[in-house]
Amino acid sequence: MLSEASKETIRATLPAVGAAIGDITTLFYRRMFDAHPELERDLFNRGNQRQGEQQKALASAIAAFATLQLDPDPERVQTILSRIAHKHASLGITADQYWIVHKHLFEAIVEVLGEAVTPEVASAWDEVYWLMANTLIAMEAGLYENAGVEAGDVWRRVRVTGRTQQSEDTVSFTLASLDSAPLPTFTPGQYISVAVQLPDGARQIRQYSLACDPTDNEWRITVKRIGANMRVDGSVTPVGEVSNFLYNNVFEGDELSVSLPFGDLVLPGDDAPLLLISAGIGCTPMIGMLEHLANTEDRRSVAVLHADRSAAQHAHRAELAELVDRIPLAVMHRWYEDLGAREPFAGTRLGRADLTDVSIEPGTRAFLCGPLPFMLSMRESLIARNVPTENIHYEVFGPDSWAGASA
Repeated sequence: MLSEASKETIRATLPAVGAAIGDITTLFYRRMFDAHPELERDLFNRGNQRQGEQQKALASAIAAFATLQLDPDPERVQTILSRIAHKHASLGITADQYWIVHKHLFEAIVEVLGEAVTPEVASAWDEVYWLMANTLIAMEAGLYENAGVEAGDVWRRVRVTGRTQQSEDTVSFTLASLDSAPLPTFTPGQYISVAVQLPDGARQIRQYSLACDPTDNEWRITVKRIGANMRVDGSVTPVGEVSNFLYNNVFEGDELSVSLPFGDLVLPGDDAPLLLISAGIGCTPMIGMLEHLANTEDRRSVAVLHADRSAAQHAHRAELAELVDRIPLAVMHRWYEDLGAREPFAGTRLGRADLTDVSIEPGTRAFLCGPLPFMLSMRESLIARNVPTENIHYEVFGPDSWAGASA
């Protein structure tokens, strides 16, 4: 816990730091990458850096954590840090790297805030940083121990044994170990990181959900090809460079470098009713959960809600329907923005997802995956339907700004 003296200093300075945190995190990344260019090239998502999304996510996490030291909410702190810890573990982050972050973050704080950073202020924020960092280090150590590996030793080579087109812009890759041994088990809903060497020499890493059952001897991930983003000034920001590289260049027989499975959006072990809500490629962790539920002949109540642009663009469309049919007490609701020449058919509606007419049982656990605006909208609808916030779980691939957006 934060000391009482530091609490008062943080309370007094949080508005000023919060107002400047965007400038601080932007300067921090620039300083750190200037000193350690290999981190931007080989570890951090440089696409998110160019778009400013990672800076926003770090600012949101720091501000949320500091605020929660003033009015403690252990459950919310656990939620915020658990997601970060799993992401760090999937990247192979080690404790020594927190010292690099500390040095450049505090240099940025001093440069942005200037004389306002008195020794007392510096000490209080230093305490906040190490409270957050040491908690993450301990959580990550636990994840490495549970995985049976040394800290950071999460990478292994696998072979692509199958490539399946799921829609016009998505493909699934089936992965197997090089020696034909079973791959490590996982909990339905988890993901792996995939590291690729791009043509310019950079080693970039992205996360992909395991869209398969843990009892399978192989893993399966689904990758969506992504177009460039057009800025207001007319310039183009390249995005999806790893997904596009995989889509365009990886085929049967190729090898990939992947991490062990991590992620805290996992299928609970109890028998509570489930509400699985996804949009677009966000269906992939739900596919893994549903396959496990179907294979184990689970008899809990399961409602599956999916939204997509069209049936043609819906990856795993037929598979999703088949899995729901195999689960005794499962129902499915689908929304498409464009049905083409078709009329709405069974379980399918035209337009955007709407929970108004969806039956939600007491005690339901809701799981969300998809674009952040979609998930926040669904979260608001669930809360309006009296689903407790602690029963609403989500997965964000990319910088996680949910912590600030849903405070």
